[in-house]
Amino acid sequence: MQSTTVKKILIVLTNTTRYGDRPEATGLWLGEATEFALIMQKAGYQVDYVSPKGGFVPLDPRSMKYVDEEIMAFYETTDFQQRALTHSLKPAQVDPTAYAAIYYAGGHGVMWDFPDNPELQAIATQIYAQGGYVTSVCHGIAGLLNIKTAAGDYLIAGRKVTGFTKAEEVLAGKKGIVPFFNQDVAEQRGAKFLKRRAYREYAVQDGQLITGQNPFSAKAVARVLVQNLAKVN
Repeated sequence: MQSTTVKKILIVLTNTTRYGDRPEATGLWLGEATEFALIMQKAGYQVDYVSPKGGFVPLDPRSMKYVDEEIMAFYETTDFQQRALTHSLKPAQVDPTAYAAIYYAGGHGVMWDFPDNPELQAIATQIYAQGGYVTSVCHGIAGLLNIKTAAGDYLIAGRKVTGFTKAEEVLAGKKGIVPFFNQDVAEQRGAKFLKRRAYREYAVQDGQLITGQNPFSAKAVARVLVQNLAKVN
């Protein structure tokens, strides 16, 4: 168990309820938040939840098809219901110096409100600059695409990363709906985008960047992060 002085982990969630202007519901992919948070809490870390607007976080209804008893039990806790889904923090309420890592959870909704949020980018940049970790899973990599370093370079440029692939987007039936492909933009930013078979667990670490390929990679990202944090605590 980590000591109570260990810094916290910040989990970023989406506020987006639909696919652009389409009448089709989306939002947070539940397991990508709960599976990660559960592992971090078991390791002794406190987690906080932030979203671009703060407040209400919608769930992608499709994600409820993939819950197991562990995910459901975590989802049903008052803590998660209140701090994550109802009263998530606004970026302005976050003190980056309190966190050892930031984690961008996915769900298709993030494609609309993660990439161009300067407040979240500033938080991630500061956490990274102070030696913390910038992490994501699945579509959550959208939050990393436009982060820049103090020198003005893209944070992911020249770095090994992964995220929801073009092939997985096709299999999900969202090829013509998403505003862009995370894989394409990451490569345009100069990242070395790695991938494995569709929907298989896969996580990549490159220094202070830890990324997971798809919804089944949240636990892998969490395990790698815990291993790294254990080395400095």
